[in-house]
Amino acid sequence: MGGVSTEHLSAYWSTPLLATNMIIFLNLLGALVLGLIVGYERSYHGRAAAMRTYGLICMAATALTVIAGYPAFWFGGQFNSYLAGDPTRIIQGIVTGIGFLSAGIIMRDGFNISGLTTAASIWATSVIGILVGVGFYASAITLTALSALCMTWGSKLEGWLPSRPAIAVTLEFQKDFVPQEHTLRDIAYTHGYEIAGGSLTIRSSNDKLQWQFVALAHSKNSGAPMNELASGLSTLQGVEDFSLAHARN
Repeated sequence: MGGVSTEHLSAYWSTPLLATNMIIFLNLLGALVLGLIVGYERSYHGRAAAMRTYGLICMAATALTVIAGYPAFWFGGQFNSYLAGDPTRIIQGIVTGIGFLSAGIIMRDGFNISGLTTAASIWATSVIGILVGVGFYASAITLTALSALCMTWGSKLEGWLPSRPAIAVTLEFQKDFVPQEHTLRDIAYTHGYEIAGGSLTIRSSNDKLQWQFVALAHSKNSGAPMNELASGLSTLQGVEDFSLAHARN
């Protein structure tokens, strides 16, 4: 195999390859917008994964799918000349391995889940590396820019859009005391919140009941401050101990 020449290097920035990268860019941009829309729906309803997570994953998945349709442009259009193995198997191994690594970053503490966006960004970064590896440099730069834009402005965009803030609540009741769910819901409602569907969990330890749930605001500005909600819950009959925290992801 001969040395790398200027002709070989220029092949990575040829007009046909740049045109292909432009197609990939449009696909990535569309995937980002659609991913953000789906993520906003989840964020609005107080779910863990939000706009940035969905946007990053949708873009990265799109990038892998699109480049599979243009194998003739891999490695600067010199796919057959320099291929020593099947790159698709390498890509599969990378994506799987990074998926396990990303899963290890996600942490859960009660109703709070952290690390989802970080995990998604690591997975997206591995796709950037794959794009560089197969010679789609312009697409790699595009995905890098869009990912940085998504992570920088995604949370700010969520702040501008209508949302429903969520608070994770834990209540511990006195021994042998049995609380009434409708009373709890009434207190939450008077403070501008409702108990998110499917979030109520009841545990019993040493004849003491512990209730955990997510209080979801009716709208962005309807929910009372956390200290006021805490004061209201503390007056609930039979409450011995309680904790509140912003539900985060």
